Amino acid sequence: MNPVEGYHLITPSDLTWRLSNLMKIPNADFLERTGSENMGARLWRMPPKSANTLHKHLRAEEFYFVLEGTGKLRVGEETLTVPKHGGVLVGPDQLRQVFNDTDEEVLWLIIGAPEEVEFLPGATTKPDMTLIYPRDPKELPKELDGVEWPPRG
Repeated sequence: MNPVEGYHLITPSDLTWRLSNLMKIPNADFLERTGSENMGARLWRMPPKSANTLHKHLRAEEFYFVLEGTGKLRVGEETLTVPKHGGVLVGPDQLRQVFNDTDEEVLWLIIGAPEEVEFLPGATTKPDMTLIYPRDPKELPKELDGVEWPPRG
């Protein structure tokens, strides 16, 4: 993987918010414009009573940092409560899921490295998705029993 040269300033107006494919969570990719092949960084706005995908990674470690609200992170069979400005480092082999069982939005910054080149635009090889999603990626944690997520439509 090639390191970036120089620096890249990213301002809030540079960010483009979109809904994630499977769970429809608003997110903005900080590093997509930089061409970084070494790390990824995204903001995730977790709506009330929502969850991101249940997943793991091939090689990437991820650092989860709560910017606003109180976060919940399922790692394996444990549920971690992460206070505002708290963080959790998760290894690639750990099944994990960010979720929000409160009535308030939670804002996360999630940074991962190394970037998994199989997911970069123009990748020539694609990963075996059962390695990323060994269980149903839309499975909700027990804290969201009775909640319907992602939204229909």
